[in-house]
Amino acid sequence: MRIRGLSKLRRIARRLKNRFEPEGLILLYHRVAEVDSDPWSLCVTPQHFAEHLEVLQKYGCPMPLQQLTQNLQDGKLAHRSVSITFDDGYADNLHNAKPLLERYDIPATVFLTSGYMGNEREFWWDELERLLLQPGTLPEMLCLNINGNTYQWKLGEAANYTEEAYQRHCYWQFEHKDTPSQRHDLYRSVYQLLCFLRAGDRQKVLDDLLVWSGTEPENRPTHRCLSLAEAIALEQGELIEVGSHTVTHPFLSTLPLALQQDEILQSKAQLEENLGHAVSSFAYPHGNYTAETATLVRQAGFTCACSTDAETVWSHTNCFQLPRIVIEDWDGEEFARRLKESFYD
Repeated sequence: MRIRGLSKLRRIARRLKNRFEPEGLILLYHRVAEVDSDPWSLCVTPQHFAEHLEVLQKYGCPMPLQQLTQNLQDGKLAHRSVSITFDDGYADNLHNAKPLLERYDIPATVFLTSGYMGNEREFWWDELERLLLQPGTLPEMLCLNINGNTYQWKLGEAANYTEEAYQRHCYWQFEHKDTPSQRHDLYRSVYQLLCFLRAGDRQKVLDDLLVWSGTEPENRPTHRCLSLAEAIALEQGELIEVGSHTVTHPFLSTLPLALQQDEILQSKAQLEENLGHAVSSFAYPHGNYTAETATLVRQAGFTCACSTDAETVWSHTNCFQLPRIVIEDWDGEEFARRLKESFYD
C-alpha cells in the first residue's frame, strides 16, 4: 500500500513539473509493411501508420530530428515536439512509408546500415528467419562450428515444418517466453549465438546454414534493403533525412574502440559519398553503446545520436544519448493513448 502511495505521489510530482518544462518524443519505427512472420515486431501496417500520422497532427508538433536537436541545444524545445525515425533501411521505407509521410506532410529520419544498402542478401536476422521459421523440410540434425566451439541440435519431427504449423505459429514473437515448436527453439538458440559475432564470422555461419538447408541466398521483395538509387529517391523532396546506422549493424559495445570507430566513420563516409552531402544524424544499432562510443560519434562529426532508451526528451537531454520510444503495430486509438501517456497528460 505504501509503495502504491509513493508511486502516485511521484506521478503527481512529475505531472506538475511537466506543466512547466517542455518535452519531446522521438519515435522509433523500422518498417511499414505487412508480412506473415515478424518475430521482432518490426512491422507497422500502412493503415496503422497512416492512423499514427493523423494522431500526430492532432496531438503533437512534428518536426525533423535535426530541428528538434537544434532546439534542444538552443534551449528552445517546443512543447510536444515529436520526431519520427526509422532504423535499418528497409525498402518499404521508400515505397510504403514515404508516400504516407508526404500525404500528412510529416518529416522523418531514416538511419541506413550502409553495408547492407543494395546488398543481394537480407539482414542476417531475416535470413535466419527465412531458413528456420518458414515452412519446409530441413535435415534432422544441425551441427555448427562457431569460433572453435561445436553446437548440435536434433530437430526430430520439426525437420518437417508444415504450412499448417507455420500458419498456427507465424505470429510468434522472439520476446515471448514460449517456444511453440522446436523450430522456434532452434531459431532462438542460433540467434543468441550469432548476435554478438563479428560480421565476417556471422556470415560464415549463415553460409554454412545455407549449405545445410540446401537453399540458395534469397532477397525476398518483402524483406529487401534499399538500393543506392532508392536511398537517393528517399531523400528527394527534403521531407526525409538519411542518417547513419553503422556499416554492419553490430552491438558496438562488444567491439574494441578501434573497430567501433571504423563502423562509425566508414558508414558516414560511404553514405556521404553515395548521397553527395553531409550526414549528421546517427543511431546506435540495438540501442547499444557506451560513453566512449558516444564520444566517437561526436568526434566523427555527427550532431546527434539516438538510443533506444524509452524516455521523453527533456531540456537537459544529451544530444548523443537521445531516447526513443519503440512503436509497434498499434491502431490509431492505441497509439494516441500511448502518445498521451508518454507526454504525461
